[in-house]
Amino acid sequence: MDELKKTSGLPLAVDGAGKLIFGEGLTPVTAAIRRREEMLAVLFAAEADSLDELYYMYRDVCRAEDRQVIAKHGLRYDVTILRPGQIGGEYIKTAGHYHPLKPGTDATYPEVYEVLYGRAHYLLQTEPDEDGVEAILVEALPGDKVLIPPGYGHITINPGSTFLVMSNWVAAGFDSVYGAIKELGGGAYFELASQEEDAQFVVNPRYQPVPRFSSRPVEDRPEFALLRGQPMYLEFLKAPEKFAFLTSPEKYF
Repeated sequence: MDELKKTSGLPLAVDGAGKLIFGEGLTPVTAAIRRREEMLAVLFAAEADSLDELYYMYRDVCRAEDRQVIAKHGLRYDVTILRPGQIGGEYIKTAGHYHPLKPGTDATYPEVYEVLYGRAHYLLQTEPDEDGVEAILVEALPGDKVLIPPGYGHITINPGSTFLVMSNWVAAGFDSVYGAIKELGGGAYFELASQEEDAQFVVNPRYQPVPRFSSRPVEDRPEFALLRGQPMYLEFLKAPEKFAFLTSPEKYF
């Protein structure tokens, strides 16, 4: 996948098994593996399936020469690889999580994703309350950036026939909140494969009232240096101050 060099700005590649290959100047990182048995609580149908390893999370990827400036700004750059395929008719996805509040503020930490290879569906959703949940679907292709704003949880789905490779910038040092989505048996909607051109989105019946659902296009955010086709790793190195929204959301949202 030579495309990774172009979309990420880093000497990265993926082998035939979906594992990340680190090129010159990059310190190799061991992947955290998300297995099917860890996902049973959030799947549409958890019947037996041949797939075991579903996705690989490479945290704190960077060139050795950039580590100091990244740490100075309190950030972390990750790469995640989702396998193609289905479990019980549902496309392979991440477990999904929310972000915690930044201490001393009313804002949760945001996050930003960039598709490096493949096709992604990002399902963003508000936290459940008496008014229900708002769910937003964003489809992203290589070079696209998707911002997860404060107040939203998110799940990434791989609806394609190839590996999905994506990177993300996030504030370092906090733990994602998995409980809310796990307790409700997954996200507000499940994306199932269909014989039609478009996939089928099925509401999770444990969300009441029925979640509101809409789709939105990818949008450039030049104020945050999030521009289609411009690798956000390199954009950070050019103007790290533009990524301060990730560590100081209370000042931007």
